[in-house]
Amino acid sequence: MSEKIEIETEQIQLGQFLKLANIVESGGMVKIFLAEFEVFVNGEPETRRGRKLRIGDTVEIEEFGAYEVVSEQ
Repeated sequence: MSEKIEIETEQIQLGQFLKLANIVESGGMVKIFLAEFEVFVNGEPETRRGRKLRIGDTVEIEEFGAYEVVSEQ
């Protein structure tokens, strides 16, 4: 089961998502984080912090778990 992370817009960049999910503290840490941990978006490996995530996408991170992008109700 994945944790649901709500966004206000139709899409969000992976780096912003990682901050919103409280996985990283700042945008500057995103690049380092992506170099150190395997991140999968919809089952595919992802290293780009600018990758656009849309509602319904899933993000899996080794040692952290799975997250689903959902619309803010």
